[in-house]
Parts: sequence; structure tokens; C-alpha cells
Amino acid sequence: GKQEKHLVLAHKLFLLSHPDVDDLSKVDLRSDVLSAVKSDDMAPLFESLAAAGVLEPDAVLLSEMRARIDEEIRKLDEKIADAEENLGESEVREAHLAKSLYFVKVGEKEKALEQLKVTEGKTVAIGQKMDLVFYTLQIGLFYMDFDLISKSVDKAKKLFEEGGDWERKNRLKVYEGLYCMATRNFKKATSLFLDSISTFTTYELFPYDTFIFYTVLTSIISLDRVSLKQKVVDAPEILAVISKVPHLSEFLNSLYNCQYKSFFVAFSGLTEQIKLDRYLQPHFRYYMREVRTVVYSQFLESYKSVTMEAMASAFGVTVDFIDQELSRFIAAGKLHCKIDKVAGVLETNRPDERNAFYQSTIKQGDFLLNRIQKLSRVIDL
Repeated sequence: GKQEKHLVLAHKLFLLSHPDVDDLSKVDLRSDVLSAVKSDDMAPLFESLAAAGVLEPDAVLLSEMRARIDEEIRKLDEKIADAEENLGESEVREAHLAKSLYFVKVGEKEKALEQLKVTEGKTVAIGQKMDLVFYTLQIGLFYMDFDLISKSVDKAKKLFEEGGDWERKNRLKVYEGLYCMATRNFKKATSLFLDSISTFTTYELFPYDTFIFYTVLTSIISLDRVSLKQKVVDAPEILAVISKVPHLSEFLNSLYNCQYKSFFVAFSGLTEQIKLDRYLQPHFRYYMREVRTVVYSQFLESYKSVTMEAMASAFGVTVDFIDQELSRFIAAGKLHCKIDKVAGVLETNRPDERNAFYQSTIKQGDFLLNRIQKLSRVIDL
């Protein structure tokens, strides 16, 4: 399977706007984007990129593209008219689908969505309706239109209630997982990605090694240690591919094996990849914080108290760095410990889970009684 051309283009456009990408790389990216826009006659995109100063304005090229689009749409409309007059329902549907896909190809978002709706009206089979939803999801991912993606995922789930094959169901899990990851719901993304590891076929979104990269990153901040070992560290599908992604194997295994120095080295190597990923980049700082919370919590789990020096040497950093880091996390309520600055010691104070559960039960009970009292007053009236 090959990655969908428009999603490759979307990634290049993202890199073009990224401040960390050097100017020399941007020159190559700009020429790649221009040739992709030209080859698919993406007039609306060319217009918006020229207006934003990403590409050089070219009125002649734009009018040529528009002329080719108009000519192609005229031919497609003729085919639709011919199919409606002389052929059967399936041929009419195919003609409408061809027009939808042409609008997708040239980047006419609204017209493509409108035409896909028309095509859906001509479609009976659940599988074919599902394929139309996948086209819509790809449009949503190109424009990062999360509202459209969310509605399309819900629509696909409703279609599956009427029937639908397993292959498409498994594909939808990856689409939904990607949507969850892009909207910072890492826990749900992990669950969906892990369900799809052995049945992955959505090469139109990204290659399998990128999928494993996303799965490992989301799992590390979402799974407990035991689940991480069972589902990720020892998973044969992950083991087969993990070495293809630089630093990923060291990142995962050094965390599990408590080799914190190696973990920080691998982590700093991965930060560039996370920063240059269009789905993960908006959550870069959040993800960095969450990973550090996981690793510091894991280290402190083994101790009632530990010197700052011992912790700093385990992580291969200075005592001052650990002091600054931990004080931020403790203040935010992410770590359950206290710093004794005078003695240079960290003292853990794990919350009593039974006591916390008792308190929350009492609180919920009070809330329920209040609701019942209010309800009884309404009934009395």
C-alpha cells in the first residue's frame, strides 16, 4: 500500500511552515509542493498558498489549471448525464463517484463533500458507503478539520451497526486512533492502535513503522508497567519493526528496564521527530511533560526517601536540574513527594488510595442525597 498523495503533500506543507526546518530543506519542499499542486491541478490550494506567500503568484498557471478543471468537470457531467439516460444505477453511482474523487484530487473541499453526499444517495451497499466515509476522513485529515473527522467517525460507527466487514472496521480503528491522538486523547488512541497492530492495512494514512512509532509513544504515557510489558515491549509485531525508527527501541526498553540515563538520551533523540510530526507537534510540550511524569514516578515508586544526588546521577543530569524539574511537577500535583532542600533528600508521600476512595464515596453519597431531596420537593409541589 502507498500513502495517499494529498496526505504526503499536507505533511510537506506543515514542514514548510515549521520554524525548525532549515531554509535549504524548505527550497526543496517548496519545489515538491509546487510540482504536486501542478500535477493535480490544485487551483484553490495554489491560490491560497500564493496569497500566503508560500508559493510565487502565477496568474497564467492559475488560469490554465482552472481551464483544465472546467473541461474535466464538463466531461464528468456528460458521463453522469449519459449514465442516467442509457445505463443502470451502478453506472450512475460510478459516474458520480468519479466526479467526487476529481473534486478531492483538485482540492475543492466543499464541492467534494457535497458530491460525496450525492454519491451516497446513489449507494446501497454498506461497504461502498463506508468507502465514501473514508474519503471524507482523508479530506478531514488533509485540512485538519476535526469536526468533520469526528462526525465521519460517528457516521461510520452507525453504518457498522447495520453490517460491514471486519477489514473496514479495523481500518476505521486506525482513523479514529489517529483522530484521538491528534486531539490529545492518548489513552483511547493507545487502545485503538493496539487493537489494530496485527490487522493494519491503512497504508493510505502512513507506513507501518510510523504506525508503530505512534503506538509506542501513546502507550508509554497511557499504560501501566504490566500492560506495557505484555502489549508493547514483548509484542512480536512491534519487535519486528521498532528498530527501523531511530531511538524508539532504546526509548521503550530503557524506560521498562529502568535505565534512566539511556532513556533521557533516546528521549532527546526522539524529540525532533515528535516536533516535526503534524499530528503530534501541537501536543509536543504536553507529551514531554507526561513522559517525564511517568519516568520520575517510576523511579520514586521504589523509594520511601532518596537523595537528590542519587536521582540526578541515575538520570545523568545535575542536582539543580532535578530540583527545578521536580518542584514544578510537585506543585502541579503530578508527583507525590516532597523536597527536603536542607538535607538534599526527596521524601515520597504516596496518597492512601483506600482513604481517597472512602472520601469520594462520601462526597458522591452527599451529592446523591441532595439530588433526591430536590427531586422530592418538586414531586411534592
